[in-house]
Amino acid sequence: MTKMDPKLKAASAADKDWWRGAVIYQIYPRSFQDSNGDGVGDLLGIVSRIPYIASLGVDAIWISPFFTSPMKDFGYDVSDYCDVDPMFGQLSDFDALIEAAHERGLKVMIDLVLSHTSDQHPWFQESRASRDNDKADWYVWADPKPDGTPPNNWLSIFGGPAWHWDARREQYYLHNFLVSQPDLNFHNMEVQDALLDVTRFWLDRGVDGFRLDTINFYFADKELRDNPALPPEKRNATIAPSVNPYNHQEHLYSKNQPENLAFLKSYRALLDEYPATTSVGEVGDAQRGLELLGEYTAGDDHVHMCYAFEFLSAEKLTASRVVETMTRLDAAAPDGWACWAFSNHDVIRHTTRWNLTPAAHRCYTTMMIALRGSLCLYQGEELGLPEADVAFEDLQDPYGIEFWPEFKGRDGCRTPMVWEPSNQNGGFSAAQPWLPVSHDHVMRSVETQEHDPAAPLHHYRRALAFRRTHPALVKGSHANLMAQGDVLSFTRSYKGQTIFCAFNLSDTPSTLDMPAGNWVAIGTELGSTGAASDGRLHLGPWQPCFALQR
Repeated sequence: MTKMDPKLKAASAADKDWWRGAVIYQIYPRSFQDSNGDGVGDLLGIVSRIPYIASLGVDAIWISPFFTSPMKDFGYDVSDYCDVDPMFGQLSDFDALIEAAHERGLKVMIDLVLSHTSDQHPWFQESRASRDNDKADWYVWADPKPDGTPPNNWLSIFGGPAWHWDARREQYYLHNFLVSQPDLNFHNMEVQDALLDVTRFWLDRGVDGFRLDTINFYFADKELRDNPALPPEKRNATIAPSVNPYNHQEHLYSKNQPENLAFLKSYRALLDEYPATTSVGEVGDAQRGLELLGEYTAGDDHVHMCYAFEFLSAEKLTASRVVETMTRLDAAAPDGWACWAFSNHDVIRHTTRWNLTPAAHRCYTTMMIALRGSLCLYQGEELGLPEADVAFEDLQDPYGIEFWPEFKGRDGCRTPMVWEPSNQNGGFSAAQPWLPVSHDHVMRSVETQEHDPAAPLHHYRRALAFRRTHPALVKGSHANLMAQGDVLSFTRSYKGQTIFCAFNLSDTPSTLDMPAGNWVAIGTELGSTGAASDGRLHLGPWQPCFALQR
Protein backbone atom coordinates (compact mmCIF):
# COMPACT_ATOMS: atom_id res chain seq x y z
CA MET A 1 0.00 0.00 0.00
CA THR A 2 1.31 3.47 -0.90
CA LYS A 3 1.84 5.82 2.02
CA MET A 4 1.57 9.59 1.62
CA ASP A 5 4.89 11.46 1.50
CA PRO A 6 5.52 12.69 5.09
CA LYS A 7 6.11 16.27 3.92
CA LEU A 8 2.87 16.30 1.96
CA LYS A 9 1.05 14.72 4.89
CA ALA A 10 2.39 17.39 7.22
CA ALA A 11 1.41 20.16 4.81
CA SER A 12 -2.01 18.59 4.44
CA ALA A 13 -2.55 18.42 8.16
CA ALA A 14 -1.47 22.07 8.45
CA ASP A 15 -4.66 23.14 6.66
CA LYS A 16 -7.44 20.86 7.80
CA ASP A 17 -9.86 23.16 6.00
CA TRP A 18 -8.24 22.76 2.56
CA TRP A 19 -11.63 21.62 1.28
CA ARG A 20 -13.27 24.95 2.08
CA GLY A 21 -13.26 26.70 -1.27
CA ALA A 22 -11.41 23.85 -3.00
CA VAL A 23 -11.87 23.14 -6.71
CA ILE A 24 -12.57 19.44 -7.29
CA TYR A 25 -12.21 17.84 -10.73
CA GLN A 26 -14.67 14.99 -11.29
CA ILE A 27 -13.42 11.98 -13.25
CA TYR A 28 -15.82 9.44 -14.71
CA PRO A 29 -13.29 6.61 -14.98
CA ARG A 30 -14.99 4.63 -17.75
CA SER A 31 -14.62 7.65 -20.00
CA PHE A 32 -11.41 9.39 -19.00
CA GLN A 33 -8.47 7.43 -20.45
CA ASP A 34 -8.09 3.82 -21.58
CA SER A 35 -4.59 2.48 -20.88
CA ASN A 36 -4.97 -1.13 -22.03
CA GLY A 37 -6.90 -0.87 -25.29
CA ASP A 38 -10.19 -2.44 -24.24
CA GLY A 39 -12.31 0.62 -24.97
CA VAL A 40 -12.99 1.42 -21.30
CA GLY A 41 -11.14 3.94 -19.18
CA ASP A 42 -9.19 2.69 -16.15
CA LEU A 43 -7.15 3.74 -13.14
CA LEU A 44 -3.78 3.66 -14.90
CA GLY A 45 -5.32 5.84 -17.59
CA ILE A 46 -6.08 8.40 -14.89
CA VAL A 47 -2.50 8.10 -13.61
CA SER A 48 -1.19 8.98 -17.07
CA ARG A 49 -3.29 12.15 -17.12
CA ILE A 50 -2.47 13.43 -13.63
CA PRO A 51 -0.01 16.03 -15.05
CA TYR A 52 -2.81 17.46 -17.21
CA ILE A 53 -5.23 17.61 -14.27
CA ALA A 54 -2.63 19.34 -12.12
CA SER A 55 -2.02 21.87 -14.92
CA LEU A 56 -5.61 23.06 -14.58
CA GLY A 57 -4.94 24.39 -11.09
CA VAL A 58 -7.52 22.27 -9.26
CA ASP A 59 -7.07 21.11 -5.67
CA ALA A 60 -8.50 17.61 -5.77
CA ILE A 61 -9.95 14.90 -7.96
CA TRP A 62 -13.18 13.03 -7.36
CA ILE A 63 -13.29 9.61 -9.00
CA SER A 64 -16.70 8.08 -9.70
CA PRO A 65 -17.08 4.43 -8.59
CA PHE A 66 -14.44 1.91 -9.67
CA PHE A 67 -15.36 -0.86 -7.21
CA THR A 68 -16.19 -4.42 -8.17
CA SER A 69 -19.60 -4.33 -9.81
CA PRO A 70 -21.81 -6.09 -12.37
CA MET A 71 -22.09 -2.61 -13.94
CA LYS A 72 -25.87 -2.56 -14.27
CA ASP A 73 -25.60 1.10 -13.22
CA PHE A 74 -21.95 1.52 -14.21
CA GLY A 75 -20.36 1.11 -10.80
CA TYR A 76 -23.10 2.62 -8.68
CA ASP A 77 -24.16 -0.97 -7.98
CA VAL A 78 -21.31 -2.24 -5.79
CA SER A 79 -20.68 -5.93 -5.21
CA ASP A 80 -17.39 -5.47 -3.27
CA TYR A 81 -16.64 -2.16 -1.58
CA CYS A 82 -13.00 -3.01 -0.88
CA ASP A 83 -11.69 -4.00 -4.28
CA VAL A 84 -11.26 -2.59 -7.78
CA ASP A 85 -13.31 -3.98 -10.63
CA PRO A 86 -10.97 -5.75 -13.11
CA MET A 87 -12.35 -3.43 -15.78
CA PHE A 88 -10.56 -0.56 -14.03
CA GLY A 89 -7.44 -2.41 -12.83
CA GLN A 90 -6.47 -3.58 -9.38
CA LEU A 91 -5.75 -2.20 -5.93
CA SER A 92 -2.08 -1.64 -6.74
CA ASP A 93 -3.20 0.64 -9.61
CA PHE A 94 -5.25 2.66 -7.16
CA ASP A 95 -2.21 2.94 -4.89
CA ALA A 96 -0.21 4.21 -7.87
CA LEU A 97 -2.94 6.77 -8.55
CA ILE A 98 -2.82 8.01 -4.94
CA GLU A 99 0.95 8.36 -5.15
CA ALA A 100 0.90 10.16 -8.50
CA ALA A 101 -1.80 12.58 -7.38
CA HIS A 102 -0.13 13.38 -4.07
CA GLU A 103 3.19 13.98 -5.79
CA ARG A 104 1.44 16.69 -7.82
CA GLY A 105 -0.24 18.18 -4.77
CA LEU A 106 -3.68 16.83 -5.65
CA LYS A 107 -6.05 15.39 -3.06
CA VAL A 108 -7.97 12.24 -3.98
CA MET A 109 -11.67 11.83 -3.22
CA ILE A 110 -13.63 8.73 -4.17
CA ASP A 111 -17.34 8.14 -4.72
CA LEU A 112 -18.91 5.97 -2.01
CA VAL A 113 -22.36 4.51 -2.68
CA LEU A 114 -23.59 3.59 0.78
CA SER A 115 -27.37 3.69 0.41
CA HIS A 116 -27.59 0.50 -1.65
CA THR A 117 -25.50 -2.33 -3.08
CA SER A 118 -25.71 -4.62 -6.06
CA ASP A 119 -27.97 -7.64 -5.70
CA GLN A 120 -24.77 -9.63 -6.33
CA HIS A 121 -23.10 -8.34 -3.17
CA PRO A 122 -22.47 -11.21 -0.72
CA TRP A 123 -24.39 -9.29 1.93
CA PHE A 124 -27.55 -9.38 -0.16
CA GLN A 125 -27.00 -12.93 -1.31
CA GLU A 126 -27.02 -13.98 2.34
CA SER A 127 -29.86 -11.65 3.30
CA ARG A 128 -32.23 -13.00 0.67
CA ALA A 129 -31.49 -16.64 1.52
CA SER A 130 -33.88 -16.72 4.48
CA ARG A 131 -35.65 -14.58 7.06
CA ASP A 132 -33.48 -15.74 9.95
CA ASN A 133 -29.85 -15.64 8.79
CA ASP A 134 -27.20 -13.30 10.20
CA LYS A 135 -27.85 -10.65 7.54
CA ALA A 136 -31.59 -11.14 7.18
CA ASP A 137 -32.20 -7.58 8.39
CA TRP A 138 -29.36 -5.88 6.48
CA TYR A 139 -31.70 -4.73 3.70
CA VAL A 140 -35.17 -3.18 3.70
CA TRP A 141 -37.57 -6.13 3.51
CA ALA A 142 -41.34 -5.99 3.96
CA ASP A 143 -44.33 -8.29 3.74
CA PRO A 144 -46.87 -7.68 0.99
CA LYS A 145 -50.27 -6.18 1.64
CA PRO A 146 -53.02 -8.80 2.06
CA ASP A 147 -53.76 -8.56 -1.66
CA GLY A 148 -50.12 -9.31 -2.54
CA THR A 149 -49.24 -5.82 -3.70
CA PRO A 150 -46.17 -3.89 -2.45
CA PRO A 151 -46.23 -2.57 1.12
CA ASN A 152 -46.64 1.08 0.08
CA ASN A 153 -46.71 3.46 -2.87
CA TRP A 154 -43.00 4.31 -3.07
CA LEU A 155 -41.60 4.62 -6.59
CA SER A 156 -38.19 3.91 -8.10
CA ILE A 157 -36.22 6.70 -9.74
CA PHE A 158 -35.67 4.39 -12.71
CA GLY A 159 -39.39 3.78 -13.19
CA GLY A 160 -42.06 1.59 -11.61
CA PRO A 161 -42.53 0.56 -7.96
CA ALA A 162 -39.59 0.80 -5.56
CA TRP A 163 -40.34 -2.74 -4.38
CA HIS A 164 -39.37 -6.07 -5.93
CA TRP A 165 -40.81 -9.45 -4.97
CA ASP A 166 -38.33 -12.08 -3.85
CA ALA A 167 -39.65 -15.64 -4.05
CA ARG A 168 -37.10 -17.03 -1.58
CA ARG A 169 -38.26 -14.94 1.36
CA GLU A 170 -41.76 -14.31 0.01
CA GLN A 171 -41.22 -10.64 0.77
CA TYR A 172 -40.55 -7.44 -1.11
CA TYR A 173 -37.22 -5.61 -0.92
CA LEU A 174 -36.78 -1.88 -1.41
CA HIS A 175 -34.83 -0.47 -4.36
CA ASN A 176 -34.91 3.28 -4.87
CA PHE A 177 -32.97 2.80 -8.09
CA LEU A 178 -32.66 -0.31 -10.28
CA VAL A 179 -34.22 -3.62 -9.24
CA SER A 180 -30.64 -4.89 -9.02
CA GLN A 181 -29.78 -2.19 -6.42
CA PRO A 182 -31.41 -3.23 -3.12
CA ASP A 183 -31.40 -0.61 -0.36
CA LEU A 184 -29.45 -1.27 2.82
CA ASN A 185 -31.26 -1.06 6.16
CA PHE A 186 -29.49 1.72 8.08
CA HIS A 187 -31.72 1.11 11.10
CA ASN A 188 -29.50 -1.93 11.69
CA MET A 189 -26.35 -0.80 13.53
CA GLU A 190 -24.36 -3.69 12.07
CA VAL A 191 -24.95 -2.20 8.62
CA GLN A 192 -23.70 1.19 9.79
CA ASP A 193 -20.60 -0.40 11.32
CA ALA A 194 -19.87 -2.34 8.14
CA LEU A 195 -20.06 0.82 6.06
CA LEU A 196 -17.81 2.69 8.47
CA ASP A 197 -15.32 -0.17 8.10
CA VAL A 198 -15.46 0.29 4.32
CA THR A 199 -14.70 3.98 4.78
CA ARG A 200 -11.76 3.19 7.07
CA PHE A 201 -10.38 0.74 4.48
CA TRP A 202 -10.01 3.54 1.91
CA LEU A 203 -8.79 6.09 4.45
CA ASP A 204 -6.01 3.69 5.36
CA ARG A 205 -5.02 3.55 1.67
CA GLY A 206 -4.47 7.31 1.65
CA VAL A 207 -7.78 8.67 0.38
CA ASP A 208 -8.34 12.32 1.29
CA GLY A 209 -12.12 12.34 1.21
CA PHE A 210 -15.37 11.02 -0.13
CA ARG A 211 -18.19 12.11 -2.36
CA LEU A 212 -21.19 10.46 -0.72
CA ASP A 213 -23.72 9.37 -3.32
CA THR A 214 -27.42 9.98 -2.57
CA ILE A 215 -26.63 10.98 1.01
CA ASN A 216 -30.28 11.66 1.89
CA PHE A 217 -31.42 8.16 0.84
CA TYR A 218 -29.66 6.28 3.65
CA PHE A 219 -32.70 5.77 5.88
CA ALA A 220 -36.26 4.82 4.99
CA ASP A 221 -39.22 5.37 7.28
CA LYS A 222 -39.46 2.49 9.76
CA GLU A 223 -43.25 2.41 9.44
CA LEU A 224 -43.07 2.42 5.61
CA ARG A 225 -45.77 5.08 5.34
CA ASP A 226 -47.08 6.13 1.92
CA ASN A 227 -45.60 9.23 0.31
CA PRO A 228 -48.13 11.99 -0.37
CA ALA A 229 -48.79 13.27 -3.88
CA LEU A 230 -46.82 16.26 -5.13
CA PRO A 231 -48.89 18.95 -6.88
CA PRO A 232 -47.99 19.34 -10.59
CA GLU A 233 -46.69 22.89 -10.10
CA LYS A 234 -44.03 21.60 -7.67
CA ARG A 235 -42.63 18.90 -9.95
CA ASN A 236 -39.26 20.52 -10.56
CA ALA A 237 -36.85 17.57 -10.45
CA THR A 238 -33.51 18.06 -12.21
CA ILE A 239 -33.57 14.81 -14.18
CA ALA A 240 -36.51 13.91 -16.44
CA PRO A 241 -39.10 15.91 -14.46
CA SER A 242 -41.99 15.47 -16.87
CA VAL A 243 -41.76 11.83 -17.96
CA ASN A 244 -40.86 10.14 -14.69
CA PRO A 245 -43.74 9.40 -12.26
CA TYR A 246 -41.20 9.47 -9.43
CA ASN A 247 -41.64 13.24 -9.59
CA HIS A 248 -45.35 12.90 -8.77
CA GLN A 249 -44.61 12.19 -5.09
CA GLU A 250 -43.33 14.22 -2.18
CA HIS A 251 -40.74 11.84 -0.76
CA LEU A 252 -41.40 12.39 2.92
CA TYR A 253 -40.86 8.78 3.95
CA SER A 254 -38.72 7.03 1.34
CA LYS A 255 -35.75 9.33 2.08
CA ASN A 256 -34.75 12.46 4.08
CA GLN A 257 -35.28 10.76 7.44
CA PRO A 258 -34.16 12.48 10.68
CA GLU A 259 -32.15 9.41 11.75
CA ASN A 260 -29.66 10.31 9.04
CA LEU A 261 -28.17 13.06 11.17
CA ALA A 262 -26.97 10.63 13.86
CA PHE A 263 -25.26 8.46 11.25
CA LEU A 264 -23.57 11.48 9.67
CA LYS A 265 -22.17 12.35 13.12
CA SER A 266 -20.68 8.86 13.37
CA TYR A 267 -19.29 9.22 9.89
CA ARG A 268 -17.69 12.59 10.67
CA ALA A 269 -16.19 11.23 13.88
CA LEU A 270 -14.41 8.57 11.81
CA LEU A 271 -13.11 11.11 9.31
CA ASP A 272 -11.84 13.29 12.13
CA GLU A 273 -9.49 10.47 13.12
CA TYR A 274 -7.62 11.14 9.85
CA PRO A 275 -6.14 14.65 9.59
CA ALA A 276 -7.38 16.85 6.74
CA THR A 277 -9.89 14.42 5.25
CA THR A 278 -13.23 15.64 3.95
CA SER A 279 -16.66 14.67 2.64
CA VAL A 280 -19.17 16.12 0.21
CA GLY A 281 -22.69 14.76 0.14
CA GLU A 282 -24.98 14.61 -2.88
CA VAL A 283 -28.41 15.79 -1.78
CA GLY A 284 -30.91 14.40 -4.26
CA ASP A 285 -34.11 16.28 -3.53
CA ALA A 286 -35.70 18.90 -5.77
CA GLN A 287 -37.93 20.40 -3.07
CA ARG A 288 -35.79 20.33 0.09
CA GLY A 289 -32.25 20.29 -1.28
CA LEU A 290 -30.97 23.48 0.35
CA GLU A 291 -32.75 22.77 3.64
CA LEU A 292 -31.12 19.33 3.82
CA LEU A 293 -27.77 20.83 2.86
CA GLY A 294 -28.11 23.09 5.87
CA GLU A 295 -28.99 20.22 8.21
CA TYR A 296 -26.23 17.94 6.96
CA THR A 297 -23.42 20.53 7.11
CA ALA A 298 -24.42 22.33 10.32
CA GLY A 299 -21.65 22.66 12.89
CA ASP A 300 -18.45 20.66 12.74
CA ASP A 301 -19.85 17.21 13.45
CA HIS A 302 -21.73 16.39 10.23
CA VAL A 303 -20.39 16.18 6.67
CA HIS A 304 -18.09 18.99 5.64
CA MET A 305 -20.09 20.12 2.60
CA CYS A 306 -22.97 19.10 0.35
CA TYR A 307 -24.24 19.99 -3.05
CA ALA A 308 -27.83 20.24 -4.13
CA PHE A 309 -29.11 20.46 -7.70
CA GLU A 310 -30.09 24.14 -7.99
CA PHE A 311 -27.30 24.88 -10.48
CA LEU A 312 -27.66 21.53 -12.26
CA SER A 313 -31.22 22.15 -13.39
CA ALA A 314 -32.43 22.88 -16.92
CA GLU A 315 -33.65 26.34 -15.90
CA LYS A 316 -31.08 28.87 -17.08
CA LEU A 317 -28.97 30.41 -14.35
CA THR A 318 -30.01 34.05 -14.26
CA ALA A 319 -28.75 36.76 -11.91
CA SER A 320 -31.99 36.64 -9.93
CA ARG A 321 -31.80 32.84 -9.59
CA VAL A 322 -28.27 33.03 -8.21
CA VAL A 323 -29.31 35.66 -5.65
CA GLU A 324 -32.42 33.70 -4.70
CA THR A 325 -30.44 30.46 -4.27
CA MET A 326 -27.65 32.05 -2.26
CA THR A 327 -30.14 33.92 -0.06
CA ARG A 328 -32.12 30.74 0.62
CA LEU A 329 -28.88 28.93 1.39
CA ASP A 330 -27.79 31.63 3.83
CA ALA A 331 -31.07 31.17 5.68
CA ALA A 332 -31.01 27.36 5.59
CA ALA A 333 -27.30 26.87 6.27
CA PRO A 334 -25.87 29.94 8.04
CA ASP A 335 -22.82 27.98 9.19
CA GLY A 336 -22.87 25.30 6.48
CA TRP A 337 -20.84 24.99 3.30
CA ALA A 338 -22.01 24.31 -0.22
CA CYS A 339 -20.23 22.74 -3.17
CA TRP A 340 -21.39 24.01 -6.56
CA ALA A 341 -21.42 22.27 -9.93
CA PHE A 342 -22.83 23.23 -13.31
CA SER A 343 -22.25 19.81 -14.92
CA ASN A 344 -21.73 16.23 -13.78
CA HIS A 345 -22.23 12.64 -14.95
CA ASP A 346 -26.01 12.73 -14.38
CA VAL A 347 -27.17 15.87 -16.22
CA ILE A 348 -26.94 17.39 -19.69
CA ARG A 349 -23.71 19.37 -20.01
CA HIS A 350 -24.39 22.98 -19.13
CA THR A 351 -23.13 24.45 -22.41
CA THR A 352 -26.01 22.61 -24.08
CA ARG A 353 -28.48 22.75 -21.18
CA TRP A 354 -28.31 26.55 -21.07
CA ASN A 355 -27.52 26.99 -24.79
CA LEU A 356 -24.35 28.96 -24.06
CA THR A 357 -22.31 30.82 -26.62
CA PRO A 358 -18.50 30.76 -26.12
CA ALA A 359 -18.69 34.22 -24.50
CA ALA A 360 -21.51 33.13 -22.19
CA HIS A 361 -19.61 29.96 -21.26
CA ARG A 362 -16.57 32.04 -20.27
CA CYS A 363 -18.71 34.39 -18.18
CA TYR A 364 -20.46 31.58 -16.31
CA THR A 365 -17.06 30.00 -15.60
CA THR A 366 -15.77 33.30 -14.28
CA MET A 367 -18.86 33.74 -12.14
CA MET A 368 -18.53 30.20 -10.77
CA ILE A 369 -15.02 30.77 -9.43
CA ALA A 370 -16.31 33.78 -7.48
CA LEU A 371 -19.18 32.00 -5.70
CA ARG A 372 -18.99 31.30 -1.99
CA GLY A 373 -18.47 27.57 -1.64
CA SER A 374 -16.35 24.81 -3.08
CA LEU A 375 -16.56 23.88 -6.76
CA CYS A 376 -16.86 20.67 -8.77
CA LEU A 377 -15.75 20.69 -12.39
CA TYR A 378 -16.73 17.76 -14.60
CA GLN A 379 -14.23 16.28 -17.04
CA GLY A 380 -14.45 18.00 -20.43
CA GLU A 381 -16.21 21.02 -18.99
CA GLU A 382 -12.93 22.91 -19.30
CA LEU A 383 -13.03 22.21 -23.05
CA GLY A 384 -16.52 23.66 -23.43
CA LEU A 385 -17.84 20.29 -24.55
CA PRO A 386 -21.52 20.23 -25.50
CA GLU A 387 -23.80 17.29 -24.82
CA ALA A 388 -23.06 14.46 -27.24
CA ASP A 389 -25.90 13.09 -29.35
CA VAL A 390 -25.96 9.32 -28.73
CA ALA A 391 -28.16 7.19 -30.99
CA PHE A 392 -30.64 4.85 -29.34
CA GLU A 393 -28.77 1.77 -30.58
CA ASP A 394 -25.62 3.03 -28.81
CA LEU A 395 -27.29 3.81 -25.47
CA GLN A 396 -25.92 2.13 -22.36
CA ASP A 397 -27.78 4.02 -19.61
CA PRO A 398 -30.83 2.08 -18.32
CA TYR A 399 -32.48 5.38 -17.41
CA GLY A 400 -32.36 6.60 -21.01
CA ILE A 401 -33.43 3.25 -22.44
CA GLU A 402 -36.47 3.25 -20.15
CA PHE A 403 -37.69 6.77 -20.98
CA TRP A 404 -36.50 7.22 -24.59
CA PRO A 405 -37.10 9.38 -26.62
CA GLU A 406 -38.65 11.98 -24.28
CA PHE A 407 -35.59 11.58 -22.03
CA LYS A 408 -32.41 10.31 -23.64
CA GLY A 409 -30.63 9.39 -20.45
CA ARG A 410 -27.19 10.33 -19.21
CA ASP A 411 -24.93 8.86 -21.89
CA GLY A 412 -24.63 12.18 -23.71
CA CYS A 413 -22.57 13.62 -20.85
CA ARG A 414 -20.60 10.41 -20.28
CA THR A 415 -18.94 9.96 -23.68
CA PRO A 416 -15.14 9.63 -23.64
CA MET A 417 -12.79 12.52 -22.92
CA VAL A 418 -11.08 13.88 -26.04
CA TRP A 419 -7.31 14.28 -25.83
CA GLU A 420 -6.07 14.72 -29.38
CA PRO A 421 -7.57 14.69 -32.89
CA SER A 422 -5.37 12.04 -34.52
CA ASN A 423 -8.08 9.36 -34.59
CA GLN A 424 -11.85 9.10 -34.39
CA ASN A 425 -11.64 8.17 -30.71
CA GLY A 426 -9.96 11.41 -29.69
CA GLY A 427 -6.95 9.71 -28.12
CA PHE A 428 -9.15 8.04 -25.50
CA SER A 429 -8.55 4.49 -26.72
CA ALA A 430 -7.08 2.53 -29.59
CA ALA A 431 -10.17 0.30 -29.49
CA GLN A 432 -13.86 0.93 -30.04
CA PRO A 433 -14.94 2.94 -26.96
CA TRP A 434 -17.80 1.79 -24.75
CA LEU A 435 -19.69 4.89 -25.91
CA PRO A 436 -19.05 6.57 -29.27
CA VAL A 437 -16.89 9.69 -29.33
CA SER A 438 -18.62 12.73 -30.75
CA HIS A 439 -16.93 14.11 -33.88
CA ASP A 440 -17.72 17.60 -32.62
CA HIS A 441 -15.84 16.78 -29.41
CA VAL A 442 -12.73 15.63 -31.27
CA MET A 443 -12.48 19.09 -32.80
CA ARG A 444 -12.34 20.50 -29.24
CA SER A 445 -9.65 18.13 -27.91
CA VAL A 446 -7.10 19.06 -25.27
CA GLU A 447 -4.25 19.08 -27.78
CA THR A 448 -6.18 21.33 -30.17
CA GLN A 449 -6.99 23.80 -27.41
CA GLU A 450 -3.47 23.84 -25.99
CA HIS A 451 -2.39 25.65 -29.17
CA ASP A 452 -5.25 28.16 -29.11
CA PRO A 453 -4.83 30.95 -26.50
CA ALA A 454 -8.51 31.87 -26.86
CA ALA A 455 -9.75 28.33 -26.13
CA PRO A 456 -11.94 27.53 -23.07
CA LEU A 457 -9.16 25.40 -21.59
CA HIS A 458 -6.92 28.42 -21.07
CA HIS A 459 -9.77 30.48 -19.67
CA TYR A 460 -10.38 27.81 -17.02
CA ARG A 461 -6.71 27.84 -16.10
CA ARG A 462 -6.66 31.62 -15.83
CA ALA A 463 -9.89 31.66 -13.81
CA LEU A 464 -8.68 29.02 -11.34
CA ALA A 465 -5.32 30.75 -10.94
CA PHE A 466 -7.11 34.04 -10.25
CA ARG A 467 -9.30 32.40 -7.62
CA ARG A 468 -6.34 30.70 -5.98
CA THR A 469 -4.42 33.98 -5.59
CA HIS A 470 -7.33 35.79 -3.90
CA PRO A 471 -8.23 34.23 -0.52
CA ALA A 472 -11.50 36.16 -0.37
CA LEU A 473 -12.75 34.17 -3.37
CA VAL A 474 -11.68 30.85 -1.84
CA LYS A 475 -12.77 31.00 1.78
CA GLY A 476 -14.45 34.37 2.18
CA SER A 477 -17.94 35.35 3.21
CA HIS A 478 -20.30 37.02 0.76
CA ALA A 479 -22.51 40.07 1.13
CA ASN A 480 -24.53 42.62 -0.85
CA LEU A 481 -26.02 40.00 -3.19
CA MET A 482 -27.91 41.88 -5.88
CA ALA A 483 -29.56 41.21 -9.23
CA GLN A 484 -30.01 44.37 -11.28
CA GLY A 485 -31.62 43.17 -14.47
CA ASP A 486 -29.17 40.67 -15.93
CA VAL A 487 -26.27 41.83 -13.77
CA LEU A 488 -25.30 39.80 -10.72
CA SER A 489 -23.12 41.48 -8.11
CA PHE A 490 -21.81 40.75 -4.62
CA THR A 491 -18.74 41.18 -2.44
CA ARG A 492 -16.45 38.52 -1.02
CA SER A 493 -14.39 39.22 2.12
CA TYR A 494 -11.72 37.34 4.05
CA LYS A 495 -9.12 38.51 6.58
CA GLY A 496 -9.10 42.13 5.45
CA GLN A 497 -9.44 41.45 1.72
CA THR A 498 -12.72 42.52 0.06
CA ILE A 499 -13.45 42.00 -3.62
CA PHE A 500 -16.41 43.39 -5.54
CA CYS A 501 -17.69 40.99 -8.20
CA ALA A 502 -20.16 41.74 -10.99
CA PHE A 503 -21.24 39.70 -14.02
CA ASN A 504 -23.37 40.74 -16.96
CA LEU A 505 -25.22 37.52 -17.71
CA SER A 506 -26.64 38.71 -21.02
CA ASP A 507 -25.65 39.64 -24.55
CA THR A 508 -26.57 43.32 -24.13
CA PRO A 509 -24.48 46.03 -22.41
CA SER A 510 -25.41 47.08 -18.86
CA THR A 511 -24.48 49.91 -16.53
CA LEU A 512 -24.55 50.08 -12.74
CA ASP A 513 -23.11 52.10 -9.88
CA MET A 514 -20.04 50.83 -8.08
CA PRO A 515 -20.49 50.60 -4.31
CA ALA A 516 -18.96 53.42 -2.27
CA GLY A 517 -15.29 53.07 -1.48
CA ASN A 518 -11.88 53.01 -3.08
CA TRP A 519 -11.80 50.16 -5.61
CA VAL A 520 -8.96 49.02 -7.84
CA ALA A 521 -9.76 46.95 -10.92
CA ILE A 522 -8.27 43.46 -11.03
CA GLY A 523 -8.80 40.39 -13.20
CA THR A 524 -8.07 41.93 -16.59
CA GLU A 525 -6.85 38.49 -17.72
CA LEU A 526 -10.47 37.36 -17.34
CA GLY A 527 -11.88 40.27 -19.31
CA SER A 528 -12.71 42.28 -16.19
CA THR A 529 -13.35 45.99 -16.59
CA GLY A 530 -13.03 48.85 -14.14
CA ALA A 531 -15.38 51.69 -13.27
CA ALA A 532 -15.38 54.92 -15.24
CA SER A 533 -14.21 58.19 -13.62
CA ASP A 534 -17.81 58.94 -12.60
CA GLY A 535 -18.01 55.73 -10.58
CA ARG A 536 -20.30 54.04 -13.08
CA LEU A 537 -19.52 50.53 -14.19
CA HIS A 538 -20.11 49.79 -17.86
CA LEU A 539 -20.27 46.09 -18.60
CA GLY A 540 -20.24 44.76 -22.12
CA PRO A 541 -22.12 41.61 -23.11
CA TRP A 542 -21.07 38.68 -20.89
CA GLN A 543 -18.43 40.82 -19.20
CA PRO A 544 -17.28 40.47 -15.56
CA CYS A 545 -15.83 43.00 -13.16
CA PHE A 546 -13.54 42.34 -10.23
CA ALA A 547 -12.40 45.19 -8.02
CA LEU A 548 -10.23 45.10 -4.89
CA GLN A 549 -11.07 47.46 -2.02
CA ARG A 550 -8.19 49.64 -0.88
